[in-house]
Amino acid sequence: ISPREAHHLDPQQRLLLETVGGALEDGGQPVRDLAGTQTGVFVGVSTTDYANLQSTIHDLRGIDAHTGTGGATSIVANRISYCFDLRGPSIAVDTACSSSLVAVHLACRSLWSGESALALAGGVNVIISASHFVAFSAATMLSPEGRCKVFDAGADGFVRSEGAGMVLLKPLARAIADGDRVYAVVLATGVNQD
Repeated sequence: ISPREAHHLDPQQRLLLETVGGALEDGGQPVRDLAGTQTGVFVGVSTTDYANLQSTIHDLRGIDAHTGTGGATSIVANRISYCFDLRGPSIAVDTACSSSLVAVHLACRSLWSGESALALAGGVNVIISASHFVAFSAATMLSPEGRCKVFDAGADGFVRSEGAGMVLLKPLARAIADGDRVYAVVLATGVNQD
């Protein structure tokens, strides 16, 4: 990535590239063996803080060839596919808090249908701006205690956090045949609404 392009690159894209490298290493998957394969990339991402900070609404001279691709959430998965030469589906998912779970759902469906031979699935969130905190506070959506109590009768809101996570998925029979270390088996997935 050239220095000029890196200047416009959302830290979420940078963090995910690093996280994918770690997932492949942990999965015992040599990067060179993936080039040109039907490996899918499914990424949950929903914030555009960096693009908003780089907004040049009043100074159009700051826009260059890398402004759009550096800040668009749609490019997050595509950046991974491009950098690692992956030829399977490349999908960025924004379903707010469930984005990463929906990304895993789509990755599993792609594997089960044979559309992908392998899949990278995960998500990223980097908090750069206070604007979401202000909006969520005004809507009384954030926990005043700063603690998540999911599915608890005492739940009083959610807590924002940041980070990245990525898993390498493949059909169980193939993982066993390849001698892979299997951390978990996904039996089923699903999505809902409301």
